[in-house]
Amino acid sequence: MEKPDFPQSVSDKPVSSVIAFDFGTSRIGVACGQTLTASATPLPSIKHGRRRPDWQAIKELLTRWRPEVLLVGLPLNMDGTENEICGLARGFADELAERFEQPVEMVDERLSTREAHERKDYLGRGDIDSLSAQVIAETWFGSA
Repeated sequence: MEKPDFPQSVSDKPVSSVIAFDFGTSRIGVACGQTLTASATPLPSIKHGRRRPDWQAIKELLTRWRPEVLLVGLPLNMDGTENEICGLARGFADELAERFEQPVEMVDERLSTREAHERKDYLGRGDIDSLSAQVIAETWFGSA
């Protein structure tokens, strides 16, 4: 008897787990998600101190969740131009890819913080940075 050919995800793309990062110079927001439901959940933020992220905390996060893709928000200006933090976010993404040998994709995160604040107001709770990471992941799901 032949097995039915079910799609691996709602969008016929392979099921994939992701970790999204909202890069910041004092904290990095984090969310985990997967393509099957195109949803993400905020996780506790990671400290970014002394001009470097807590790489051990990131390693533990990746070991626990085993994402197939890492996403990093690119905080473009509203007109699409880059600013100083874009360079820092790209550097973080490059180091993620090098340290953990995983694919990393940049995601346009314009208005993610505004959306995160709206979600926090609605929910009455939440870590703004990680809510922003959740928005970044959900943006990627919509365009992936």
